[in-house]
Amino acid sequence: MRHSKIGSVMTGDVVCAEFGTPFKEVARLLAEHKISGLPVVDGDERVMGVVSGTDLMRDQARTALSPQPSLRPRLRLLPKGRSQWDRNVSVREHSAGQLMSRPAVTIHADDTVAVGARTMAQHGIERLPVVDDEDRLVGIVTRRDLLQLFLRPDADLHREVVESVLGGALRLPLTAVSVDVQDGVVMLKGEVERRIEATVAQRMAQQIDGVIDVVSELTWRIDDSVGEAVEEQLQDVADAWIHKL
Repeated sequence: MRHSKIGSVMTGDVVCAEFGTPFKEVARLLAEHKISGLPVVDGDERVMGVVSGTDLMRDQARTALSPQPSLRPRLRLLPKGRSQWDRNVSVREHSAGQLMSRPAVTIHADDTVAVGARTMAQHGIERLPVVDDEDRLVGIVTRRDLLQLFLRPDADLHREVVESVLGGALRLPLTAVSVDVQDGVVMLKGEVERRIEATVAQRMAQQIDGVIDVVSELTWRIDDSVGEAVEEQLQDVADAWIHKL
């Protein structure tokens, strides 16, 4: 069954910034590459955070609201060389390292696309730096990259449900379950031997790349669930079964 990995959809050539990259350079990189954010890395390419256009705008909003002292009197009081020192301090205060969101939410190349989508949704973010086992940057994946998977034709999804789930993993007779796919939504109808088979069929179909939802109208001859919290128990059993496949 097809489970695309983050490594297969990520961009390996990553535009990134260092801790001391100035505000203006970050803005230039975002505009030049038409991106909304970029990772901030240290000298060993380890990801420290992510700086976005939103972070830059937030910084400018704070600056605009801050009281500004009169420039002319201030320059008269500064000792020689002090104005340059103040400018350097200001540059550091508005660098990528000071403006970035941290800690960075990251993902590994061998994680599934489903994990990536879930992580983005949980944190309300549009991009994930991809790191290796030592947290070094190896790529980046965006929401747009993940959305490409949902463009798979319905015919491809139908074939995978029938061949990989029903006929392959569950080894059900092809006449036992009818499958219909419209706009990425899978409909399962028919009768199986046991309730666990119906649960696993639905769960596995939901995990296929490009499937938006699964509507199951499957019935069963034997209800092999026992005890309380039946649905929760069945989900656990189904997950364990899926991991063995």
